[in-house]
Amino acid sequence: MSQPVKTPRAGTAPEGAESAAGGRAAAQRLRMRRELAAAAMELFAAKGYEATTVDEIAAAAGVARRTFFRHFRSKEEAIFPDHDDTLVRAEAVLNAAPAHEHPLDTVCRGIKEVMKMYAASPSVSVARYRLTREVPTLREREIASVARYERLFTRYLLGHFDERDHHDGNDDPLLAEVAASAVVTAHNHVLRRWLRAGGEGDVEAQLDHAFAIVRRTFGTGIGAGRSTAPRTGAATGGGAGAVTASAEGGVLVAVARTDAPLDEVMATITRALGRDAD
Repeated sequence: MSQPVKTPRAGTAPEGAESAAGGRAAAQRLRMRRELAAAAMELFAAKGYEATTVDEIAAAAGVARRTFFRHFRSKEEAIFPDHDDTLVRAEAVLNAAPAHEHPLDTVCRGIKEVMKMYAASPSVSVARYRLTREVPTLREREIASVARYERLFTRYLLGHFDERDHHDGNDDPLLAEVAASAVVTAHNHVLRRWLRAGGEGDVEAQLDHAFAIVRRTFGTGIGAGRSTAPRTGAATGGGAGAVTASAEGGVLVAVARTDAPLDEVMATITRALGRDAD
């Protein structure tokens, strides 16, 4: 028997139409934020930051004061119109990462969304960089924005350690924070150099070079996924459980992290066999 055809209720839009409408609204919101930011930058360059008012920014963008405050809470915030959306895109990269990808590589791909934001409009980015060097309030806001990315990447890297290992004496959480900071620092180093050069140069290649250094330095200590294997034996040497071994029924079972020093692995195995490590 045929099923009755469902029709949308009066006054409602199909799901696809709602999604499309939401996408258009988001695009319009971002466009207005960028227009307000561009107007603010022009006024700051002409009059100076302190002498420019919100009313003047709104008028230059052709909108009312209340429209400005629908998009920004202050004129300082208007300098960075894209950070909220960029943070969302960076998080989407992390969430969609393939299981086989090394987590540091994922984080490096995520922070490239930030560089894309700056590279999309080099002249505006360079002017903003110069302005933030001159106005302490803007510099502080920029630092706060950077901290949001760093927290996002730290949480992601922590998710690739075995949560059962998060105890005193275990360095995995520290490594995650240091690695996340290193990725952000490498990105910011390349970004500042590019901005000081007036937005010229192959910033993508420079980023890849910087990230390769971070990967070589921190990559061996971070697993590509959560550990699901049960623990075997007790930690004997190596600190933080880098190497474990047990001998039962004539069989020796050893588990070692890939970054554990070889001499530490051999000493642990020797002790598990009941022999003198020396």
